[in-house]
Amino acid sequence: MRVGLVCPYDMGKPGGVQSQVSDLARHLEKMGEEVLIIAPGLLDTERRLDLGTTISVPGNRSKVPLSIDPRVVGLIKGAASMLDLLHVHEPLMPVVSLSALRIGVPVVATFHAAPGTSGTTLYKVIGSRLGKILGPNVRKVTAVSATAAAPLPPELDVEIIPNGVDVASFVPMIPRDPLRVSFLGRDEKRKGLDVLLEAWSRVAGVYPRAVLEVMGADRGLDGVTWLGTIGDEEKARVLASSAIFVAPNLGGESFGVVLVEGMAAGAAVVASDLPSFREVGGDAVRYFEAGSSSDLANTLIDLLGNPARVSKLSTAGRDRAQMFDWSTVAVRYRDVYEQALS
Repeated sequence: MRVGLVCPYDMGKPGGVQSQVSDLARHLEKMGEEVLIIAPGLLDTERRLDLGTTISVPGNRSKVPLSIDPRVVGLIKGAASMLDLLHVHEPLMPVVSLSALRIGVPVVATFHAAPGTSGTTLYKVIGSRLGKILGPNVRKVTAVSATAAAPLPPELDVEIIPNGVDVASFVPMIPRDPLRVSFLGRDEKRKGLDVLLEAWSRVAGVYPRAVLEVMGADRGLDGVTWLGTIGDEEKARVLASSAIFVAPNLGGESFGVVLVEGMAAGAAVVASDLPSFREVGGDAVRYFEAGSSSDLANTLIDLLGNPARVSKLSTAGRDRAQMFDWSTVAVRYRDVYEQALS
């Protein structure tokens, strides 16, 4: 099967959709499929079609790097002529994804984002016309979670296929530091780092030997170990050595790959009580009120004083992480491709 994975975002910049597209391509190729990534910002052009540069556009309380070059239509059309199917991620994103829907090749469309208030309103206004907007080439529609699928009309018959993680790449350290806590995320307000730092001032007062390691940001403040931008191996090491991993996100999350990575590494995961996080973590995660530094502080103080509870969460998390392993997720996508072509 010759599959084109279409991503509207700059592949040279960090992002959840970009990572999922890259990893899915790698696992489909392991399964014997021919894969072409079609996206802007591609650094490696082998089995890749680079659609050029992007600009930053505000979206979902962040910035999204999109191409606005109308010439991408011709590039995608030329590549699609040699493919059996296009798997278009974030199908309503201009210009790349919207263009790919109308090339004439069968399409699987995947929705990733939690649309937020404005996005949900837009979907309500569009209503049943969304199917017509996607067009007749779209044979199957998937979403990474029920949160991402919620605003879509029922006639699209959306199939939930979660994001994937290479679970085996996260190996827990035994023994691990019982007072080590970690965070992973971009330094954006919605990732909740401010909430964690405010809570940490209380936690450190109760447990002065406790250590907070922050991956993905570096404010240079005392009392915290700032790791800044790190690679996958270092990320796995930090998560594996942490007793607790915290995801204090404020909202706008459709999934929670960081929760899966924390669980896979054997850390006890503490997360904001968001619907998408509960969907991912189930009973294997300890939740606190989103945005409440006092509730987060109480939760961390309680767990740091109860190694047995931490161990129980660690075991439950490792078991739950298996359901998101790429060995399962990639097969499900290949099954959807076959259905779309049948």
